[in-house]
Amino acid sequence: MVIAVIADIVGSRKLDDRVAAQRVLDDTIARAERDTPLASQPLTPTVGDEQQGVYRNLEDAMTGLLMIQLALPDGIAFRFGLGVGAIRAVDSTHGALTDGPGWWAAREAIETVHAREPRAVPRTRSWIVGAPGQDEVMSSTIGASNAYLLVRDELVGAMNERERRLTYGRLIGASQRELAEQEGITQPSVSKSLRSAGAAALIEGLAALRGETS
Repeated sequence: MVIAVIADIVGSRKLDDRVAAQRVLDDTIARAERDTPLASQPLTPTVGDEQQGVYRNLEDAMTGLLMIQLALPDGIAFRFGLGVGAIRAVDSTHGALTDGPGWWAAREAIETVHAREPRAVPRTRSWIVGAPGQDEVMSSTIGASNAYLLVRDELVGAMNERERRLTYGRLIGASQRELAEQEGITQPSVSKSLRSAGAAALIEGLAALRGETS
């Protein structure tokens, strides 16, 4: 069992330069994977505005996808559908292909994100669906993780680009002083930005999710 991820671009048809946007997405995914190498198969373009990737477990998937969310600039964003389940290789003359319940669950998950966006939670960007046959522990974990993702997406969605950059920096271990130098602002300004954006709660929440002390 793995975590299959389908990502699509929010508002892809409204982008002024789709080719340039794809370069930004590719660079962002590569950067996040360099800083936090968690994916067993990093997100890779498939068809249209979709990308697919695979993670070993739910904690790694939620961490890796958060890093991508934070690193993307204003105007470019992903939706993520996470499927918990098995995937299998399919023989093809066109190269390596995979199929299976994990991918079907990921498809259902991203359709759920699409359905939720026009309603009461327009900032929702992520959802998890378990393939049939999950045990009680995993079913409970998926439920709790979806509740966490709703709140997390709301926090990230309310951040401006600088606040996301600063939060990303803190997550990879940069000090507030180092971030202040990178941004050309004072350390108290960094602290204020992180505090007003709710970054501490995001960082503490991620540490709790991964069973780590911050």
